[in-house]
Amino acid sequence: MVPRLVFLLSVIILTAIGCVMIYSSSIAQAVEAETTALSYLTDQLLFVVVGAVAAFVVWKWLPCQIWRGPFLWIIWLVAVALLLLVALMGLVGLGAKRWLSLGPISLQPSEFAKIVFILMAARLFCEYREGSSTVAQMLVKAFLFIGIPVAFLYVTQSDLGTTVIIAVGVLAVMWLGEVPLRFIAGILLLGAIFVVFAIVGTGYRSDRMLFLNPWNDGEGGQAGGFQLIHSYYAFSQGGLFGVGLGNSREKFYLPEAETDFIFAIIGEELGMVGALVVVALFIALLYSGMRIANAASTAFGTMVAGSCTIMLVFQAFLNIGCVVGLLPTTGKPLPFISSGGSSLIATFIMVGLILSVSKEAGGPSIYEQRRANLRVVRAADPDEPSRAAKPGLLGRR
Repeated sequence: MVPRLVFLLSVIILTAIGCVMIYSSSIAQAVEAETTALSYLTDQLLFVVVGAVAAFVVWKWLPCQIWRGPFLWIIWLVAVALLLLVALMGLVGLGAKRWLSLGPISLQPSEFAKIVFILMAARLFCEYREGSSTVAQMLVKAFLFIGIPVAFLYVTQSDLGTTVIIAVGVLAVMWLGEVPLRFIAGILLLGAIFVVFAIVGTGYRSDRMLFLNPWNDGEGGQAGGFQLIHSYYAFSQGGLFGVGLGNSREKFYLPEAETDFIFAIIGEELGMVGALVVVALFIALLYSGMRIANAASTAFGTMVAGSCTIMLVFQAFLNIGCVVGLLPTTGKPLPFISSGGSSLIATFIMVGLILSVSKEAGGPSIYEQRRANLRVVRAADPDEPSRAAKPGLLGRR
């Protein structure tokens, strides 16, 4: 009960901070677009309502185990079909084709696809652990139903950020599924090599390495370091307690002030204290989400809740790392806070999934069940090794 309450409070406070900061940071964009000062906030509130309703439906009426049945295949087909449509008739924005227009609705399918791929990873790994598939069968299915679609997303949408976030989610599933750490470390090494080649081998991505020295910004100071330099200005002007809500000056100069770089405006208007509060809320979200995952009554619930939590918090710190100059700019929004419909609604769906696991966590957790089974086996025959749970991938050592 307590982890769920902490989790819900963290989500609510982060969303409220997001709405306030979007109203404050979007004024310059609203004036430029010749619309009302409330237009960005009104849109965000609509997305919050839609996302909250979606989260409530998933929480209350879609039990976690439903994602192990035929319904998962339906949403997998829909997600892959939407990725194909983006490649064929997607809209180009900010130099990338990642959006799809369906009548009056414009959405970014990759935001929803990443949830589907994590659910598929948890299902495939549970099938292996339960003995209904071999290691070879699981790896083949993972390649077909996760690897190929993610590779297609990366190639057609040139979206390294989403690809990395999905990879982190899949690795979280493996970690929670007790895959040996040496195996996970090997995959991490291969992934790091891939990311390096993806950055170095692509011109516009290698240009983002300017974050190492943004002051080398080219003639006129309007090259790749412009955004990060003004992010630094925002933090420096904010100081400890900030310049006050609505008093930011950098929102008039900082591109994407209400989306990718909204954390810089938080640092300017609310100061270091406000920025650290946001960081603390994401840490609370991580703690409570992992507590919920640990208390799950099934291995599948543990993998779903834990991987969704880790994905959300990883994306948050990925965004923060970019804004403070520790990482190259990825274009990934700050969950719950940045302006944007697809990202916010997908984020709330993950919240619903985590809460649905918490609802089913009334009985003993999967770890408590294993300890109980181990005690039963030892009581029957102290010399007999435990068979309470199938060993992890490639064995446990």
